[in-house]
Amino acid sequence: MASDLLSPVPQRVARERWPDLTIGTFAVIDFSGAIVTLGMEDSMLLPDPEPAEMRYTIISVDDHLVEPPDMFEGRLPAAFQQRAPKVVVNDRGHEVWEFEGQQFTQVGMNAVAGRRQTMRNLEPTRFEDMRRGCWDIDARIHDMDLNGVWASMNFPSMITGFCGRVFAQIDDKDLGLATTRAWNDWLHDSWWQPYPERIIPMGITFLADPEIAAQEIRRNAERGFVAVTLPERPQRIGLPSLFTGYWDPIVQACADTDTVIALHVGSSGGYELAEGAPALQLGATMFGQLSLAACAEWLWSGYPLKHPNLKIAMSEGGIGWVAMLLDRLDNVVDRSGYGMGWDTRPADVLKRNFWFCTIDDPSTISTRHRIGVENIMFETDYPHGDGTWPETQNLVEKTYGDLPVDELRAILSGNAARVFRHPLPSVVLPAL
Repeated sequence: MASDLLSPVPQRVARERWPDLTIGTFAVIDFSGAIVTLGMEDSMLLPDPEPAEMRYTIISVDDHLVEPPDMFEGRLPAAFQQRAPKVVVNDRGHEVWEFEGQQFTQVGMNAVAGRRQTMRNLEPTRFEDMRRGCWDIDARIHDMDLNGVWASMNFPSMITGFCGRVFAQIDDKDLGLATTRAWNDWLHDSWWQPYPERIIPMGITFLADPEIAAQEIRRNAERGFVAVTLPERPQRIGLPSLFTGYWDPIVQACADTDTVIALHVGSSGGYELAEGAPALQLGATMFGQLSLAACAEWLWSGYPLKHPNLKIAMSEGGIGWVAMLLDRLDNVVDRSGYGMGWDTRPADVLKRNFWFCTIDDPSTISTRHRIGVENIMFETDYPHGDGTWPETQNLVEKTYGDLPVDELRAILSGNAARVFRHPLPSVVLPAL
């Protein structure tokens, strides 16, 4: 049969069509539905690429980890251990997290690094569908080396609700707190400590109680954590808004400990879709809008004005909207008179307290001086569909290679090293 009459079928589809079939990564069928071949030669995952030529020192401030199946084993108090989140296989053959009667997918936004291009739109449903670097720290460092990335900060996946939401919303708050602490303990012991120069330690906190949340931030800071991820717009996930005073202890703890608040797109839900709208396409397109709205709310919450040293990092929204926001803030004060009596201009507070990250902004990197070169950091978004693995070094060369060397070094690594207090290698590229 001619090869153009063969169609690769991903595991999840094959399992649904032929539930009794034991297969490798792919079944290949013809259009009549008959199985033609089975085997690893048609794997979703490509072989390892050649290591990237190191032309730039890169710190990525927005990557992701997929929590491994054994994450919570032995990490909760004995009274809660049997109720800890665990990975199960559902009736569709998918590996999912199960916790307090609910099931959660492993990942969001396609953990598809290393996939064949034709398979990048398929959400992985089992660990074998992903590169091992998604959940195994040794494999992650290997993938960072292949990609030419010096250091990485990793956001959680769906068992946390992306920012700790799931653990805060269960009925048993003691269990929720124990699970939150267990997640942080695993991050400390198994993800950061094996490679402290390569991983930037960021935790979650217990969002259901602001005083306890503040205590957890302080506990983590004492052992070296430099960031915590919080929901962008908490009222969208059933928590009090930034304008209620609820977040005062949490923000105070961050300010006191120099813990960066990291706000990731989607941590409080995606773009509000019209009925029938293409969810993946429209949702991914509107990332910048989500970041703009979240950034404006955090700015006008007054927390950055009250805490001049507070650091807030916006993740995965790009930088194209930032110059526009700065212009608008100036207009709000100078033309409309809505300055709220602040003794510092809102645009100046934004540039003092906020940082933004770029992944591929060829049309708007020209606005970097309006934003402030010192306010821009870099991300690779491994292992998501938006990510640049394993072509990050080439992408930087193509998109940003013409920038002045001092600006390029600041954006790619220097700013992140300063904001997150993270060491740089002995030789930083490109050389001055």
